[in-house]
Amino acid sequence: MRGDLVFVTGASGFVGSAVARLLAAKGYRLRLALRASSRRDNVESLGAEIVTADMRDEAALTQAMKGARYLFHVAADYRLWARDPEEIVRNNLLGAQAVMRAAKAAAIERIVYTSSVATLKPHEDGTAVDETSRHTEQSAIGAYKRSKLVAERLVEAMVREGLPAIIVNPSTPIGPRDIKPTPTGRVIVEAACGRIPAFVDTGLNLVHVDDVAVGHLLALEMGKIGESYILGGEDVAFRTMVGAIAELSGRKAPTIGLPRGPLFPLAYIAEAIAQVTGKEPFITADALKMAKYHMFFSSAKASRELGYRARPYREALVDALAWFKQAGMLR
Repeated sequence: MRGDLVFVTGASGFVGSAVARLLAAKGYRLRLALRASSRRDNVESLGAEIVTADMRDEAALTQAMKGARYLFHVAADYRLWARDPEEIVRNNLLGAQAVMRAAKAAAIERIVYTSSVATLKPHEDGTAVDETSRHTEQSAIGAYKRSKLVAERLVEAMVREGLPAIIVNPSTPIGPRDIKPTPTGRVIVEAACGRIPAFVDTGLNLVHVDDVAVGHLLALEMGKIGESYILGGEDVAFRTMVGAIAELSGRKAPTIGLPRGPLFPLAYIAEAIAQVTGKEPFITADALKMAKYHMFFSSAKASRELGYRARPYREALVDALAWFKQAGMLR
């Protein structure tokens, strides 16, 4: 009910801040868990109660959740590369475990757990997959996908033991307030600045971050405990995406298609440099392995059961580019 206290993790981030802003607009009271080091640009205007707590700190979270009726666990370690890849797996698994245990101890009534389409296995033929196409730890490519997979399986196991959680699987969100930016946000910035002259044959499902936030609220209000819902938008070839970014930025669209094979040596070199600098490389071997697939997804279940809808992806690109320009990232 409006006016109830909602606890949100990850509210300083891209998706989490969109969820928090929507909840505030709908009249919910907010208590936001942020790390001490988290930027607060995205939440400082919300008038929310802020507590300092790491998503892996079960004791601090249990104390912080007291009095809250609902929980949105949006926080995640969203990196496609790290010096120690297993750190990503540990963070997301232990974070989900600590947050869900704290929620159970605090008697949270309903939980929306933010997973990812990273847990879903793309079809070889490029057709859109639904919630039934599930990765295994062996088929998931890269530490981030494995981390979200094992965390989602943990939440599912806890649901079978009585945890009142609904799972949402956003596809690839884009739009305003991508302060980090996310890996996809980096692509938008680089393409808008003319630094992506070529493309590989792959594809993504692009969705406006504010539509993802609406999907979270619909899951809270109408979702079934234990069910998962893809929150996606439009399936878009990567060539089409960078072409649209170029057009909207007043640049010439790239026309050179590259095979993935010759790019692997560049990825290995970039990763070796990153091991020294600590700065995430723009191209990685895991990203090239993922690019073999068109990562297309269907939100039919969310549409049917929740009434979920998403706007055209170009509107999301327009909003993203406007925000990146305002933030001074398009140079």
